[in-house]
Amino acid sequence: MVLDFVVPSPQGTSWGLGGTCVNVGCIPKKLMHQAALLGQALCDSRKFGWEYDQQVKHNWETMTKAIQNHISSLNWGYRLSLREKAVAYVNSYGEFVEHHKIKATNKKGQETYYTAAQFVIATGERPRYLGIQGDKEYCITSDDLFSLPYCPGKTLVVGASYVALECAGFLAGFGLDVTVMVRSILLRGFDQEMAEKVGSYMEQHGVKFLRKFIPVMIQQLEKGSPGKLKVLAKSTEGTETIEGVYNTVLLAIGRDSCTRKIGLEKIGVKINEKSGKIPVNDVEQTSVPYVCAVGDILEGKPELTPVAIQSGKLLARRLFGASLEKIYHTLFWPLEWTVAGRENNTCYAKIICNKLDHDRVIGFHILGPNAGEVTQGFAAAMKCGLTKQLLDDTIGIHPTCGEVFTTLEITKSSGLDVTQKGC
Repeated sequence: MVLDFVVPSPQGTSWGLGGTCVNVGCIPKKLMHQAALLGQALCDSRKFGWEYDQQVKHNWETMTKAIQNHISSLNWGYRLSLREKAVAYVNSYGEFVEHHKIKATNKKGQETYYTAAQFVIATGERPRYLGIQGDKEYCITSDDLFSLPYCPGKTLVVGASYVALECAGFLAGFGLDVTVMVRSILLRGFDQEMAEKVGSYMEQHGVKFLRKFIPVMIQQLEKGSPGKLKVLAKSTEGTETIEGVYNTVLLAIGRDSCTRKIGLEKIGVKINEKSGKIPVNDVEQTSVPYVCAVGDILEGKPELTPVAIQSGKLLARRLFGASLEKIYHTLFWPLEWTVAGRENNTCYAKIICNKLDHDRVIGFHILGPNAGEVTQGFAAAMKCGLTKQLLDDTIGIHPTCGEVFTTLEITKSSGLDVTQKGC
């Protein structure tokens, strides 16, 4: 049996079977990102000889309807898969009441009790709120954005997580006025050199950044779709306060594990009281052996890109221990960007090699088009023990972005210039 009840967001948003990624995460995010890229392609196309006079504008409602239709088809596919495997699907909220027994409550408030020999907790995480006046009343999160029935207009994105920057990036790509309010640093836990390059690129493309500020109050000035909100913010370094007026405030300040209201304390499943995450052993068992846990709620396990998170540990080693790593890097200019006149020496590639293990590649970073596709292939190679020598021995597929990793020559420690000279 699968219990899958989505508690509506404070704005009332709910969704179907498939979890965060399918409904309010990777899938709609990448589709909106693609919509923004198509707008950029329209601009580029004139440089490639395409002539058009029609005023080009973006229709938010058309896009969200198409994306939600696709997501609905995915939801239906999961329902069918469960049915084919004879899995009972119950759209109810589950919570433990005693050992081996749960209570399931549906949206009408009707309660049913079930018993089982084994349980798997896979409840994931939901966006965090600020805990200030007006946040839950007037702000939205990524839970609401992808099915928002109207264009968000002038938007303040609060946060500097990958969710914050991804959303800010595609909203700006639709031509919206976008500001990102950053408490401290961009992309905490990620390679900070890459993070600052992402920030610089976004600024070049119209995203404004308010650094070292946090909101302290949200007030509604006008109702509407969208309405108008006044945001009062204070400096994290002094006494300065600022005000701004926006149509939409999008909170992307982190996510909390959904582990505190499912009765775990009734059966003795230990959680980290501070983070809400669940410690498990090597076979995903919690402190109660018949209860296992998987996904983002696990303590000490990566929620996303493990290589990027690992880079923080490597940095600490380099700063506070003997340097065991050698870093090769280069800037590059995708061929597709040349005729279009897009910025040169903005894209960046970097690998980190372990000098004590035949220069084995232990870190991989790329900032450029199709980064996910490029990384996937190299990730498999790293699993197979990829070394710098093997990269050097590989013939590059020309002209591609990925080929730059076969011609890396300059180490960071050398301090030599890495701007691109030829093709």
